[in-house]
Amino acid sequence: MATIVTSLHFLIILFTSVKLLALAEEAAQFIHNGFQGASLHLGGIAKIHPNGLLQLTNTSKQQIGRAFFPVPLKFNTSSGDSKSLSFSTIFAFAIVPEWQAIGGHGIVFTIAPSMDFPGAVASQYLGLFNVTNNGNSSNHVFAVELDTILSPDLKDTDGNHVGVDVNSLDSEVSAPVTYFSNKEGKNKSLELISGKAMQVWIDYDDVQKLINVTVAPLKSPKPSMPLLSTPINLSSIFLESMYVGFSSATGAMASDHYILGWSFNRSGKAQSLEISELPSLPPRKKGRKALVVIVSLSLTTLVIVLVVLMGAGYIIRKLKFEELREEWEGEYGPQRFSYKDLYKATKGFKDKELLGAGGFGKVYRGRLPSSNLEIAVKKVSHDSKQGMREFVAEIASMGRLRHRNLVQLLGYCRRRGELLLVYDHMPNGSLDKFLFSDENPILTWPQRYHILRGVASSLLYLHEEWEQVVLHRDVKASNVLLDANLNGRLGDFGLAKLYDHDTHPQTTHVVGTVGYLAPELTRTGKATSSTDVFAFGAFMLETACGRRPVELQGYPEGGVLVDWVLECWKRGAILLTSDPRLEGNYVAEEMELVLKLGLLCSSPIPAVRPSMRQVMQYLNGDAPLPEIPRNFSSMGTFGANGEESAEVITSFPSSSGTTTVRSFSSSDSILNQGR
Repeated sequence: MATIVTSLHFLIILFTSVKLLALAEEAAQFIHNGFQGASLHLGGIAKIHPNGLLQLTNTSKQQIGRAFFPVPLKFNTSSGDSKSLSFSTIFAFAIVPEWQAIGGHGIVFTIAPSMDFPGAVASQYLGLFNVTNNGNSSNHVFAVELDTILSPDLKDTDGNHVGVDVNSLDSEVSAPVTYFSNKEGKNKSLELISGKAMQVWIDYDDVQKLINVTVAPLKSPKPSMPLLSTPINLSSIFLESMYVGFSSATGAMASDHYILGWSFNRSGKAQSLEISELPSLPPRKKGRKALVVIVSLSLTTLVIVLVVLMGAGYIIRKLKFEELREEWEGEYGPQRFSYKDLYKATKGFKDKELLGAGGFGKVYRGRLPSSNLEIAVKKVSHDSKQGMREFVAEIASMGRLRHRNLVQLLGYCRRRGELLLVYDHMPNGSLDKFLFSDENPILTWPQRYHILRGVASSLLYLHEEWEQVVLHRDVKASNVLLDANLNGRLGDFGLAKLYDHDTHPQTTHVVGTVGYLAPELTRTGKATSSTDVFAFGAFMLETACGRRPVELQGYPEGGVLVDWVLECWKRGAILLTSDPRLEGNYVAEEMELVLKLGLLCSSPIPAVRPSMRQVMQYLNGDAPLPEIPRNFSSMGTFGANGEESAEVITSFPSSSGTTTVRSFSSSDSILNQGR
């Protein structure tokens, strides 16, 4: 008897193995017009009705239901097939809510490394994740969600939307549910919780790295335009073996979640479902009436409270991401970012994403969810409406600047009393951190010389080679950012112009940093290309000497760098001013050239200063550097009394790298203020 039982057990195992092998061979493509007799791995409360209807969940509260194709599919193969990650799927579904007005929570199609999700909760995350692992890169989960309820943390869009998810139920991109009517040539709305059957088409092209999601009523043909079309790279998400299937969950409010049919193809377009062969939905239960006819006072109160809370959440969310938009901004549309996108990119402008703070704003690191592009977002306070249109026009114009040594300005956003400027993120931060901080490695002389030439090239482009003259107004080491290859890129160009738009017509504001301000600028308030050259001269000296232009303490030879370099030059010992951290490892001719050129650019007389084109010729060795007159003086470098008076807004660099801001009249001595 035992022998017979053992033999039967062996035969069952053998039959199951053969069946799974057959499934694995067919796994590249399958179609189920109903699931009668289908081999699916069911989890939670999922079940298949006698007519072949797959039911993921019923109206039980806090439940999960899942259904997966039982064998893993080969995705991230090493065969070299350029389409190894492409796939196409079609499925028909219906969501029948317990109460017509509120659904809960939705269905998600997913591709995951496992059919089990330990620790997943029913109340959130559609049965895939929990609060601790939602968003973890180790999940390796791709999903398309059909969401019918407002996200509890208010981070996602409202209910009745389709979202594309990667490792998280915070969608990478989402959209309210609509479909394009081929017949009428326009978009029409759909309600996921209508109880009516619908179709979804999901197509991923690995060559184009593009995902398309399309939705339509069950009997409508596939729309010619998808609901969502977004670039996404799944190569780092998919493992070699992945499972495909569905998951659903219920919370305090529940729905019946059904799948009527499913087609999948790993190597081409999925086969269309036969609508006439799909199982029918069960009749609606009589108790499922609209909330407006609920007679139970307790349930009515509960629903009213829930609606009020959802409404309050909606209002809070709207206020949270409220922006200032005016009709005229339409002409600058491509340069405008939404505050919500920037909020998500910077994780809510958290302090841990803070890159730096100065006199004119804070800068945060961010990553745009839609494109995975790393950005830097600068928040600047600005309450005035005067000149705002002109400023936005300047931002749009600046966004067209293209030079390898400029930080790319990508766009802007306006919100209440803030302006947000969006730039390319430079991974190595600002140059001053390398010159004045022991936390970063010491830059070699070839690296510094390369950075100086790069910044000079960018200023030449701004002054002479673009279609308009652009004055930077704040050239200094903290505004020179370093990319991954330590190339110097001039940042914050044009930002000082913002403050011109917030002034009284009879007042001139000067924006800049002590040590970089040309003397005529503090008297007249008029910036020119020559005042940029003056600032570049101070920048050259600090890069070569490893000292800030003005040091308030700690240097017995004097706190003004240009005066010290000038004194050493007159004594024939100019190389003594080179950065001691270089330990003499530099080309003496290049060091002397940079120091002398820095003095010429720092002349108090604008006519003595070279143009940026001449500066480039000297640095490239295309022209000899003119001799510095023996009576050369730096008197007046940091301000002098004059007939014209300007209000000066200026920042003072400190040894910690932060800045403080002061405002005073040019009739005061800026140098004395600095001391």
